[in-house]
Parts: sequence; structure tokens; C-alpha cells
Amino acid sequence: MGYSVGQVSGFAGITVRTLHHYDKAGLLSPSDRSPAGYRLYSDADLARLQQILFYRELGFPLDEIATILEDPQANALDHLRARHRLLNDQISKLRRLVEVAEHAMQVQQTGVELTPEERFEVFGEVTFDLTYATQAHLKWQHREGHQRSMARAAAHSKEDWATIMTESADWRLRLLAAFDAGEPADGERAMDLAEEHRRHITRWFTPCPTDMHTRIADDFTTDPRAFALVVPPTEQRPGLAPYVRTAICANAVRQSPESGD
Repeated sequence: MGYSVGQVSGFAGITVRTLHHYDKAGLLSPSDRSPAGYRLYSDADLARLQQILFYRELGFPLDEIATILEDPQANALDHLRARHRLLNDQISKLRRLVEVAEHAMQVQQTGVELTPEERFEVFGEVTFDLTYATQAHLKWQHREGHQRSMARAAAHSKEDWATIMTESADWRLRLLAAFDAGEPADGERAMDLAEEHRRHITRWFTPCPTDMHTRIADDFTTDPRAFALVVPPTEQRPGLAPYVRTAICANAVRQSPESGD
């Protein structure tokens, strides 16, 4: 039993034009004819077509497919191994492109209106993991406080951001000095640093009462990405995140008579 071009096109899921192209290329030609003289594909032709479509799905060019199918000495396994390596390389490249695209989306969602060059100049290492900021945006985007914070962030100039990062770097130096010196997390020095951090958020982004500050601090010990936005990984110490959280909670107790700035 033979099959017409139209029939093969239908159950193989390819166009008649593709079958004609395979025919002209000498890759697959109908080997039977109907009583009326029409060319028909045999069962053997369909088996060959399945092989062609298999290799095409893997990205093999037609001339290489022809070599594999026509040369009895051709080692199909070698061709498949080479294609496997190439596909893995392409997958790795696509994964890197996905990471770049995700990073670009994350940066856009932070509301920071700077050029790529300015971002690296101002933020440096801090820009390399903004997934936490992105998730916070998606989670809190309808909250007034978050909207206010994003609006203020978008309004900051390059000079504003440079000042913010300079203040943050100076605060981190004093935080690390207190931590390395063994200052207690609930001591005056650590609590003062916690209060300074809270006021920094209020000054540059959104009013940050102590209860909001402690919720932010909770993330420091449960999500490394959150703490990395405060202290870059290269500057962190074991136990530093819990130390900062404890200082912020202790400061909240100390400030309890206040309602926040």
C-alpha cells in the first residue's frame, strides 16, 4: 500500500512543500506509483522519513542527515554525540541569556532610573542579585508604602544614589567594626547602628516605623538575598545576619514609646 503526498503530509505533520523539498534534495523520494502513475510513498519511505524528522528535530542539517542515511559506514552514534555536545552548549548559552533577561527585568522593577553604566558605577556588586527586590515588588506592588518607595527610588538622581551607597558603605564599615569587636547585638552601639539603618530607609525611600523595620530584619536571617542588599556577600561574616536582626529588634523595643518617624 502506498501513500500520496497529501496523506503523508497529514499524518507526518509537515507540509507538502517540505516533502517536495526533500524529494528535490534527493533525501526522500517516493518509491512507488499508483496504477494511474502517481508517485506514492512506501512503508520503507515512511520509515526513512521518521529518521529524517528525528534528526531534523535535533537540528541536523539536511546534508549531514543524507550522509548518515546513505553511507552504511557512517557512524550515527558519533554524529549524535557531536550533536549532543552542541545542544548542551546551546542550552548553556540560552540559560545565560535567560539569566540576563531576568536580571534586566529585575533591574527595571526596582524603579532605579539609571543607565547600565551608571548602575555598575553606583551599585557595583549589589546589582548582581536583585531577585529579592523583584519579589518584594510583585508581593507589595499594590501597597501604598511600597508604591511610595518605588516612586522615590525612580526620582533619585545618579548623585542621590551615589550618596545613598556612600552612606551605606560607611554604615557597613561601622557595623562590621562593632561585630568584629564583639559588641553585643543588644548593646547601645549595635542598637544605634540599627536605628541609623531605619532612619536611612525613611530618609531615602519610605517611612519605616520600628515594626516595619523588624519585618525587614526577619528576612535577613531567612533569605540570603535580602541580607545581600544590605551587606554584600564578600563583606559578610558568619552570624552577621542574626546579629543585625537582633540589634534591630532590640532597637525596636528601645524605641517602643515612639510611633516611628
